[in-house]
Amino acid sequence: DAMVALPRKPNDAVELTADIVVSYNGTSWSPNCKRETRDLLPHFAQALTHQSMASLPAIFILMLLVRSCNSDDRLRPTKPLSPGDELISSNGLFALGFFSLQGSAANTYLGIWYHNISERTYVWVANRDSPIKSSLPGKLVVSNTSDLVLSDSDGRVLWATKTNNVTTTGSGSGGGATGAGAVLLDTGNFVLRSRNGTEIWQSYDEPTDTFLPGFKLWVNYKTHVAARIVAWKGPDDPSTGEFVLSGDTSTGLQILTWRGSSLYWRAGVWNGATAASFTKSFLSQMIDDGEVAYFTYNRADDSAPARSHWKLDHTGEVMFRVWVEGSSSSWVPLFERPGKWCLVYGACGPFGYCDVKGDVRECRCLDGFEPADGGGGSSKAGCVRKEAVRCGGNNYFLTLPAMKLPDKFVYLTNRSFEECAAGCDRNCSCTGYAYTNASDILLASKCFHWTGDLVDMVKADYTSDHLYLRLAGNGDNYARTNNKINGVHVVFKIVLPLIAFLLILTCIYIFCICKPRGIHQNNGALQVHLRPSQEVWDQSLEFSRITFEDIAAATNSFHETNMLGRGGFGKVYKVAYKMFTLRSKYKMQNCF
Repeated sequence: DAMVALPRKPNDAVELTADIVVSYNGTSWSPNCKRETRDLLPHFAQALTHQSMASLPAIFILMLLVRSCNSDDRLRPTKPLSPGDELISSNGLFALGFFSLQGSAANTYLGIWYHNISERTYVWVANRDSPIKSSLPGKLVVSNTSDLVLSDSDGRVLWATKTNNVTTTGSGSGGGATGAGAVLLDTGNFVLRSRNGTEIWQSYDEPTDTFLPGFKLWVNYKTHVAARIVAWKGPDDPSTGEFVLSGDTSTGLQILTWRGSSLYWRAGVWNGATAASFTKSFLSQMIDDGEVAYFTYNRADDSAPARSHWKLDHTGEVMFRVWVEGSSSSWVPLFERPGKWCLVYGACGPFGYCDVKGDVRECRCLDGFEPADGGGGSSKAGCVRKEAVRCGGNNYFLTLPAMKLPDKFVYLTNRSFEECAAGCDRNCSCTGYAYTNASDILLASKCFHWTGDLVDMVKADYTSDHLYLRLAGNGDNYARTNNKINGVHVVFKIVLPLIAFLLILTCIYIFCICKPRGIHQNNGALQVHLRPSQEVWDQSLEFSRITFEDIAAATNSFHETNMLGRGGFGKVYKVAYKMFTLRSKYKMQNCF
């Protein structure tokens, strides 16, 4: 033991499982070569500088600590991994060890998770279907056959790698081979290596529900074998679930999600691009060597979030998530499919497509088709042709841009666009075709033909393929219909604004012309235009002035016996003159 003044924060974790023990104020401290140990080493070194440099045992202990903590990402045959132990990747992003979940505390699993984040997130589980019972603690060792073996305290093997079973010389106290060892890489990949550094096995070859940067989701479409991502059974149950994601083993050109034996979601036909900027921070790639095709992704540069992954959730959702640090650090999904409604495989039925406009998704029929149920609202029923296509009859191909190409295609290579189109045209059972040509990849030119029903199509701003659909007729009816629709649109665009403008001008004119001028008074006199011998609506009159006193005298001071009635502007009186309604007449004369 060495007596050193070691400053510690009260909440620093301490585990008594290391080979080195430091006595501090009468308390034994044993760092387990974890991240907290590395954080404390600077404090330890600073404490030693205040001691006499003649304290060689303390310096020796510090050197052992540094040496030990430089190898905490490795599993060696001489020291098995036991409950409470962890391997930490050298960059501190990942940890490997034993864990239990809230919903199944009686079960223990060996897995990999993100280290030092507030939300424990697992990316790999070794014994997902064979948990360790809490009463039988387990351990992970490197065997003398260069395998990783997980067993419980009764010696029952719960999980093991399957290598070439090459026995290496020598054995340590742990019963394993001295030549082989395992390391947790900065990528989150747990790799088993032989003594000469050859990789014998890696966790990337046995993924669970998640894959990380650099992982290859591969498919061999010659042998019809593919890597599989299998969802958890539930949020707290890592056992094998019902959803599986893999490449299309028949063509290698699609990524599919299955729910049991039924297709649940389809990513769409690979159109030949080698790399797509999924975001500005990440690049995805699809590589095809003529036998094996694989999908992978990586960070575009060091500015991209360090923690990201693709995950197949237990609900069937395929998600791409990044960890965003901040006041409320959390996982942020940048991609989620299929979600609810019509992005689920075949949700719109034959010849129907999912029209995506922002957050709005609805099923529609392709041009030339109508709902099979007559508009009854059953999207699964799909659509039927308005006019049947007959062999030998007139037909043409309608271009449908920005479409996710339908499933169940025939993939043809070494075709030009003209050859692809002519081949479909000659075969009257060919429903449609599509063509892609990316010159920077192997097998760049791709021709697709469809026969029978077209299923699982999407139209959205993120889809870019052109589908050429066979319809009956020569295209004139469609062109006339389109022209008529376009003509109506033009009329509405021109006539409606013009009508609105004329209405506004009319209102302004009426307002200005018909603005009441009021009844002008001049020196207490009321000016009214009349002559006893002429009609009131004669506009060629010469007008005289009548005073208020004259009117009062003519109506006997507005006596009720002279009142003829009431109008909208007041009482009407008869006078000794040929009379009219003063206010009404004056108002009308000014408006017209």
